[in-house]
Amino acid sequence: MSLVPYALTRPFLFGLDPEQAHDLTLGALARIQRTPLICTVAQRRVADPVTVAGLKFPNRIGLAAGLDKNGRCIDAFGAMGFGSVEVGTVTPKAQPGNPKPRMFRLPEAAALINRLGFNNDGLAAFIANVRRARFRNDGGILGLNIGKNASTPIERAADDYLLCLEGVYPHADYVTVNISSPNTANLRSLQADNALDPLLAALQQKKAELARRHSRNVPIWVKIAVAIALGLGTMIGWKRIVVTVGEKIGKTHLTYAQGACAEITAAATIAAADVYGMPVSTTHVLSSGIAGAMSANGS
Repeated sequence: MSLVPYALTRPFLFGLDPEQAHDLTLGALARIQRTPLICTVAQRRVADPVTVAGLKFPNRIGLAAGLDKNGRCIDAFGAMGFGSVEVGTVTPKAQPGNPKPRMFRLPEAAALINRLGFNNDGLAAFIANVRRARFRNDGGILGLNIGKNASTPIERAADDYLLCLEGVYPHADYVTVNISSPNTANLRSLQADNALDPLLAALQQKKAELARRHSRNVPIWVKIAVAIALGLGTMIGWKRIVVTVGEKIGKTHLTYAQGACAEITAAATIAAADVYGMPVSTTHVLSSGIAGAMSANGS
């Protein structure tokens, strides 16, 4: 159990602007994460392993991308007991994100509205932070989430994703291709067939090249918008959407989970909700385009 209870720090943090509180907290975690002071927030990691796409996750609780966009606090979150940590979204060049204010509290819903817009320090700084982290050495699964710069024309988006993929590939247990954020203009247009097909083909070609160069196969997941995930999942069933998209992306891996945002995401939560007719302990995976790799109920 953490030595510093949230109830003690909440009044102070809520007295600050939401983004200021966010930045202050991440800064503090970055400073203490590899020091004895990490015991103030550390918790035991629950052992509940599950294997997805050849990766053995220590447990089914993962931190989704977006909280730690620059990968500054990987070891701190690992110390809190997460079995997997996904950081990013990173873009090739540093960018400030959307104009402030861009984060808003909804206390009555215990929630935040986030309109940050891929604010990050760029690929080089991101990789430097990731390389310093010890989380993978301690058995954690590290996901690296990649995106495009806001200034990159949408028709050149693949260039940004390929550059990011090449940079993060050697340091990732899996890579997430983020085409779902509503906070980057026109990004979701990449989810249309005429844009998605060439993007995924280019990523697959680059992945094959990187796998040969580094002698390791790193799964790639695709993060799509919650509305599409829920709409298609309800309309044609989750098994069908996974098979359909899996056939399209070939060796790229797609997982889906019912998490806090109920969206197809990069294994941020390795559990599927029985509201869609699946056991909570089950995750469906399309590996190498073979439907037989799906693990739910032997299907």
